[in-house]
Amino acid sequence: MATESRVDTMEVTEETRQGDRGEEVVIEPVIGAGERMEFVRFGRQLYRADPHYRCLPDLLVWDRLWPRGNPWFEHGEAQLFVARRQGEIVGRLSAQIDEEHLRIHDDGAGFFGFFESVADQEVANRLLRAAEDWCRARGMERIRGPFSFSINQESGLLVEGFDSPNYVMMPHGKPYYGNLLEKAGYQGVQDLYAWRYVREHPPKQVQQIADAVAEQPGLEVRTIEKGNIESDLDVIMSIFNEAWSKNWGFVPLTQKEIEELAKQFKLIIDPELCLIAEVDGEPAAMAVALPNIYEVASDLDGQLFPFGWAKLLYRIKRRRPKSFRQILLGVRKKFRGSTLGGLSLHLYVQIHRKAYRRGYVEAEASWTLADNERINYGMEFMGSEHYKTYRVFEKSL
Repeated sequence: MATESRVDTMEVTEETRQGDRGEEVVIEPVIGAGERMEFVRFGRQLYRADPHYRCLPDLLVWDRLWPRGNPWFEHGEAQLFVARRQGEIVGRLSAQIDEEHLRIHDDGAGFFGFFESVADQEVANRLLRAAEDWCRARGMERIRGPFSFSINQESGLLVEGFDSPNYVMMPHGKPYYGNLLEKAGYQGVQDLYAWRYVREHPPKQVQQIADAVAEQPGLEVRTIEKGNIESDLDVIMSIFNEAWSKNWGFVPLTQKEIEELAKQFKLIIDPELCLIAEVDGEPAAMAVALPNIYEVASDLDGQLFPFGWAKLLYRIKRRRPKSFRQILLGVRKKFRGSTLGGLSLHLYVQIHRKAYRRGYVEAEASWTLADNERINYGMEFMGSEHYKTYRVFEKSL
């Protein structure tokens, strides 16, 4: 089990803390609360002039980095690092291992995440070297990322699509990041696609299939109940853990991670965009979309106090975002390939129709694996446009 001390402390030697004497760039492990907040705020500072950058409020990022606020630490261990030049932060990065990933995949992979850097190869090299050394010291054979902290959170490095804002729980990035990683010896191992949808009506053929599925005996589709979100989210995640189990890099969410998601979703969900399909009373498929809260939170400058929470919740409820992100879509294996094989299309169309009736005008579906040809064909068939690509990089240790 990971404990709070595993993210806060490490063997801090004089060399680690001060770097090689005489060098301009110094790498420091993040230890105290003040340093952790510097780590959080650096990203916002780096993107100050980028009109497309969006991120979670600082407090929510802080909670993710804090073991008491993130149940991922029950099976994960992490260390944060910052790079400084003349005392100022010029880069940041996390190094982590995930025991659940190692249990399932047994591939000797450690990870890095939360990567941000000025356009300086020395900064990137030193940060990545610190993460590599940290993972190597724990017996890892390769390092992969970025994941913040896991594949179930922000994943991949943006390599295409810098000209539009990122959606909720998706990362943004600098155009030079990929080059920094490649020059540090990293190679791409998987691409993740984000799909944009801006048309009012799904293609006619898609609607016909969806409507035919709706006529199947025993099929009922319901929205989740906000007052019963914990139970409904258990159903959704049980379908997710089964439907996605063969996906590249998959790690199931634990019960405590699901409970934490329920707390967060209560604040931002639109129940009309979260559907569960049942066949003769048995949960068969699910689809979850979230209002794009980044759209209404950008001017809060990361702050939730003293009035940020009230402003954010008011905007979500009264000034609903005009965009949403489709984050989950899954069908249990026993219901695939049958007369109900079009369940995913049916749920997609149902959410789309509900969303437009409620004033949403644009959506992102993300992410899909680049090598999942069947799913990507389905996204194109439904009228979506592949408009962003995120890349996962890896290096042998």
